[in-house]
Amino acid sequence: MAQACRPMVLRGLCRDWPSTRAASRSWQDLADYLVGFDAGLRGQAFVGAPAIAGRYDYGDGPDGFNFDRESLTLHQTLERIDQAAADADRASIYMGSLPADDYLPGFALDHQVAFLPSTARPRVWLGSAGRVACHYDTYDNLACVVAGRRRFTLYPPNAVGDLYVGPIDHTLAGQPVGLAVGTEPGDPRFPRFENARNRAMVVELAAGDALYLPKLWWHQVEALEPRNLLVNYWWDGFTAGPDAPFVTMMLAMIAIAERPAAERQAWRAFFDHYVFRTNGHPLDHLAPSRHGILGPLADGNYGKIRASVMRLLRGG
Repeated sequence: MAQACRPMVLRGLCRDWPSTRAASRSWQDLADYLVGFDAGLRGQAFVGAPAIAGRYDYGDGPDGFNFDRESLTLHQTLERIDQAAADADRASIYMGSLPADDYLPGFALDHQVAFLPSTARPRVWLGSAGRVACHYDTYDNLACVVAGRRRFTLYPPNAVGDLYVGPIDHTLAGQPVGLAVGTEPGDPRFPRFENARNRAMVVELAAGDALYLPKLWWHQVEALEPRNLLVNYWWDGFTAGPDAPFVTMMLAMIAIAERPAAERQAWRAFFDHYVFRTNGHPLDHLAPSRHGILGPLADGNYGKIRASVMRLLRGG
């Protein structure tokens, strides 16, 4: 599944979870089930005025967003979801990425997915009807709908240049967002988005369904019902150690991005050869015994390369 780096819908994957069964009876049954695990911790919630219709995004406020942030307990958030569902003039609310092991200790035992590694731990996302701006994650993601319905609008990683991505260091919730996604056709601010508009994959999930979303796939997420709960798991199935590709990209930005264009092209050729390996292993013409630190990372070469990099970064 992860090897192909393509999204996959898994219908009914989580329909037999205790939380999904509780939600099928009523939202109150689900709320009671969650409160039974509640550790009483506070988390950050997005709170949006009725005028934004649950569409959390950049805005003209003092911090540059169209919503406020509040510190709430799970119990308070559930109450606010009920209030918003009962009264369209109440603020929408969204609380996401709560580590279940911290906020709902014991919840993970009842919500295991057999094919995930044990290091992939559940996170809880709940709220009223709303839309989270199009963004990407640097981990593989399994998103499981427990209550309500979710609509995912997906774009492949190579659409990045057409989405008009916002700043890396001023984000809604950690990741930059595609500013053009959701705009009307022909918007003069985003002409290149027309290249990506028809590449969108739209997936709608009902309670009990799940979506596997590979890392770096752009996704806008809409919660379609007045009350919604999603549980997700993040993991990296191909990591060889503690170093992340995103960190490598950030380092490359300061080392390469503002060099002359011709030099950048030269470095691209070396990255293609040694990193992306577009023509196979760079030392295929030599016997494996002569590959040195370009041999398999699992054979101790990860540590050798990392030690060399750290020494060079220290100026050694």
